Amino acid sequence: MFTLTEVASLNDIQPTYRILKPWWDVFMDYLGIVMLMVAIFAGTMQLTKDQVVCLPVLDSWQDSSTTQRPPETASGIGTGGNQVTLTAAPTSKDQPETVVPFPHSAAVGQPQPTGVKTNLDFQQYVFVNQMCYHVALPWYSKYFPYLALIHTIVLMVSSNFWFKYPKTSSKIEHFVSILGKCFESPWTTKALSETACEDSEENKQRLTGAPSLPKHFSTSSEEGSPNQSTPMLAKSSVKFSTEKPVIEVPSMTILDKKDGEQAKALFEKVRKFRAHVEDSDLIYKLYVAQTVIKTFKFILILCYTSTFVASIQFDHDCEPNIKHLTGYIKFKCTHNMAFMLKKLLISYIALICVYGLVCIHTLFWLFRRPLKEYSFEKVREESSFSDIPDVKNDFAFLLHMVDQYDQLYSKRFGVFLSEVSENKLREISLNHEWTFEKLRQHVTRNSQDKLELHLFMLSGVPDAVFELTDLEILKLELIPEARITAKISQMINLQELHFYHCPAKVEQTAFSFLRDHLRCLHVKFTDVAEIPTWVYLLKNLRELYLVGNLNSENNKMIGLESLRDLRHLKVLHLKSNLTKIPTNITDLAPHLVKLVVHNDGTKLLVLNSLKKMMNLSDLELHNCELERIPHAIFSLTNLQELDLKSNNIRTIEEVISFQHLKRLTCLKLWHNKIITIPLSISHVKNLESLYLSHNKLESLPAPLFNLLKLRYLDLSHNSIVVIPLEIGFLQNLQHFAITGNKVEVVPKQLFKCTKLRTLCLGHNCISSLPEKIGQLVQLTHLELKGNCLDRLPAQLGQCRLLRRNCLVIEDHLFDSLPSEVKESINQETNVTFANGI
Repeated sequence: MFTLTEVASLNDIQPTYRILKPWWDVFMDYLGIVMLMVAIFAGTMQLTKDQVVCLPVLDSWQDSSTTQRPPETASGIGTGGNQVTLTAAPTSKDQPETVVPFPHSAAVGQPQPTGVKTNLDFQQYVFVNQMCYHVALPWYSKYFPYLALIHTIVLMVSSNFWFKYPKTSSKIEHFVSILGKCFESPWTTKALSETACEDSEENKQRLTGAPSLPKHFSTSSEEGSPNQSTPMLAKSSVKFSTEKPVIEVPSMTILDKKDGEQAKALFEKVRKFRAHVEDSDLIYKLYVAQTVIKTFKFILILCYTSTFVASIQFDHDCEPNIKHLTGYIKFKCTHNMAFMLKKLLISYIALICVYGLVCIHTLFWLFRRPLKEYSFEKVREESSFSDIPDVKNDFAFLLHMVDQYDQLYSKRFGVFLSEVSENKLREISLNHEWTFEKLRQHVTRNSQDKLELHLFMLSGVPDAVFELTDLEILKLELIPEARITAKISQMINLQELHFYHCPAKVEQTAFSFLRDHLRCLHVKFTDVAEIPTWVYLLKNLRELYLVGNLNSENNKMIGLESLRDLRHLKVLHLKSNLTKIPTNITDLAPHLVKLVVHNDGTKLLVLNSLKKMMNLSDLELHNCELERIPHAIFSLTNLQELDLKSNNIRTIEEVISFQHLKRLTCLKLWHNKIITIPLSISHVKNLESLYLSHNKLESLPAPLFNLLKLRYLDLSHNSIVVIPLEIGFLQNLQHFAITGNKVEVVPKQLFKCTKLRTLCLGHNCISSLPEKIGQLVQLTHLELKGNCLDRLPAQLGQCRLLRRNCLVIEDHLFDSLPSEVKESINQETNVTFANGI
């Protein structure tokens, strides 16, 4: 036998799950317990006291005539505790005897027993009672407690099955766990408290009727704004001035690091849980299914139970067909538990009716409105988190269930669905971690001796950054929520900004400052849409560097937005995979001086737009898979420097057209596949620098050395064997590099170039160095390493400006020099070093 506690445990759930049980589920649970008590009570009574008492019916005897049994066979019970037995022989064998009163010698004057005397003994009565219990008693009178117990257990299991089913219980457990943590998180309290503070401030303003703004605030109408709409942060009617620091609404105590990390983890858990649960509606369907089953069960129980109420009676007629054992056909029986069972059954039916009405109410609630959609509209209205998204499917259903328990849970949970809330948390944690002192430690000086700060993979831009007023260069890399606030106006020395995969948002006041003060901007992106559109409105910008995908095949919105507002832009650097020069670059034609295109190996097919860039003085086309020098370049009459590095140029016959570019002084054709230099190279008389390294040159034409203005000539890493004697004509040559070739002899005419400062002859096949090298009195850098030299001429000591650290030779060659030469070179090095110190 089991106890009530053991059976009631079927209805137990984890205490934390109670937030998912609305009032009707709780009410049905208690009804289930009451029905369980009724069933167990009825079952207990039936097991201990249920019985049937039967007496034979005389009319059922085979011969109804009666005879008086002789006194000696009749038995009677006397008073006073004395038993008197009388016996009388029946007139016939099977006729019953009639008991008559008679005087007793020992109890004269006492009342005598009366009634019908049968000839059944005790064992026969027990047998008859058992037979009639099973034959005459209706089955429902016997099994009602057990049926009630089974039905109640089924209802209990149905009520809580969604908490037990593995595919739903895991989601429910996860949801309840997250919900509890969100409810108790200090960040929830802080966020809602700040919302309350903001609401109170708004109410005060509403009551006082638009008071005048404090001095450190200014309305948006007071600030100058460009005609174009800028994609800045949505701003309120109050914005910050550039003259004084931003004053924020006082907030609660800053979260400690542990609470902040826990809140961050909660945001991530909520995000993943939402993505997981919103994919299906299994919990909703299972809850509907178990409610339908309970309703169907209620109808079934009510239908068949109500028909058996009348069958539970106190007296019953029994014909057990045992005449051959008792001599009687009919028996009159009484059921001692009939009255109690009937009352319990009526009570059970009443409870079932109430239970069924609650089930019908549940179904009405389930289908009255779509529970697979949940809107946080009310929460959005009451808080500052207007971006809380609506949810669907099982996530929505669970929130609807929680609302039946306490709507505050959903309100607190919504805080962790808001990106604004998450960004606020990140901002607080970020500012707590990145203090002014820590940022100051990360400030460095670059090669240009400028103060630079590089921030990498942070959740945002720390507020303390804007307090570094002496900072000149700010680099932000992989910061998805970069936000430039009005405080940037304090950085009066800031001239250069770098955004690497960092779609920065800028407040109106901050934009006004950047528009007037920013000079150089670097933007690295994956898609052109990531370029902040406010970039195209920086009217005082001088240099713009764009690195990312601009290929029209992958971007339908390829066109860079109009650049005409960049009125002072001088340098445009594009590192991308263009197939043509964007036509809107011509908007920059009046003032653009330098254009750089690094194309990462994508073939640049169309360059017609270059013809309109008449003021261009510097053009770089790197890695554009060019096979010839583009003809559009010959229209750039103001061009001074042309760099065609890392292309597939094999011939440069078009070089004669460069004679029309009177201002061209630097030509860089390095890292190509040029085989020969045409004789017409001599027509480009104004060339001062010529880069032909990393090609496939085998010889040098004599007309090359008619370029008398050449000061820089780089022929490194080719297959040149002979240096022509005409090299002596280059009297202005200051830098000559022919490293990595096959030169065997250094002509003496080379040393007529007395202005040489850098001479690179390394990695050739040179076996001796002429003594005339001493004529290069201005030589400061000499490279001879990787040749076949046995010794160096002592005249090397005449190169008074040559330093040991700029003399690139093997150690044994240096040791072969006379001691006074070595001392001279080392001495010069030491003196220079001392002067440097």
